[in-house]
Amino acid sequence: MPNPDISIVVPLYNEEESLPELIAWNKRVLSENGLAYEIILVDDGSDDRSWEVIRQQAEQDPNIKGIRFRRNYGKSAALNEGFKVCTGNVVITMDADMQDSPDEIPGLYKMIRKEGFDMVSGWKKKRFDPITKTIPTKLFNKVARGFSGIKLHDFNCGLKAYRLEVVQSIDVYGEMHRYIPFLAKWKGFKKIGEKVVEHRARKFGSTKFGLERFVYGFLDLLSISFITKFKRRPMHFFGTLGSLSFLVGFIISLTIIFQKIYGISQGLKVRDIVDQPLFYIALVGIIVGVQLFLAGYLAELINLDSNNKSEYQIGERIGL
Repeated sequence: MPNPDISIVVPLYNEEESLPELIAWNKRVLSENGLAYEIILVDDGSDDRSWEVIRQQAEQDPNIKGIRFRRNYGKSAALNEGFKVCTGNVVITMDADMQDSPDEIPGLYKMIRKEGFDMVSGWKKKRFDPITKTIPTKLFNKVARGFSGIKLHDFNCGLKAYRLEVVQSIDVYGEMHRYIPFLAKWKGFKKIGEKVVEHRARKFGSTKFGLERFVYGFLDLLSISFITKFKRRPMHFFGTLGSLSFLVGFIISLTIIFQKIYGISQGLKVRDIVDQPLFYIALVGIIVGVQLFLAGYLAELINLDSNNKSEYQIGERIGL
């Protein structure tokens, strides 16, 4: 059986009100454009009726599939599990809160299939968000552009499109969903585009994210910057720092010892080595250097023994 044209992956948490309308809108757009599809709804541990709605929709349409987590793991975990099971030639992600418009799907699909992009990120140029959210978002995007070298205006936009090979090549965890372009680039998918998309005012419910996400986002940016450079060679990072620290400490120690020996040979009054502050600086440098080197060595061993076991406990599946 051939792959569908499009897989729509929708992570959600307590969105029972918006789901029927969102699914119907997606189906209408996809049908009007003659696109074979599957819609994968990942329930991130909702405590409302979201899973019941998904079950009802799946009974009416076999192209609708569902995954339910036993508890709330976060958006990145939901996307990661959705990516594992999608089969469409083009994979599109969107939020379940109706702020992403399914009418953007044909344009995103065309950019992947016709224009040859590996990934296309939505840019909500005009946002319906309070200033307390828009200013931190602009700052966050500026920092992300600087770290990643990817010229996107809106890393946070949930509406994105990918070639199937891209989502099959990446693992998304923590809060890394904001940095999927970064992960894709690291895996060698360098043709990353951007499309201005509509940002709609929230129709149901309330936002599930607070200002703390920007703090976590910045920390994750530092993490992913480190991982992309040193994941396969942690000794290059820890070993280099450790060697430098050890070398500085060793040179200071030799200098102190030489000064002591020279002073004694000249009959000069010299201070005991342990009375000199430089001795303790040298000692710290040597100890820290050895510890960093050992950390790099252990990281290499762990890296060799690493595996890709899923840590998410899935309660039920529908159609998968």
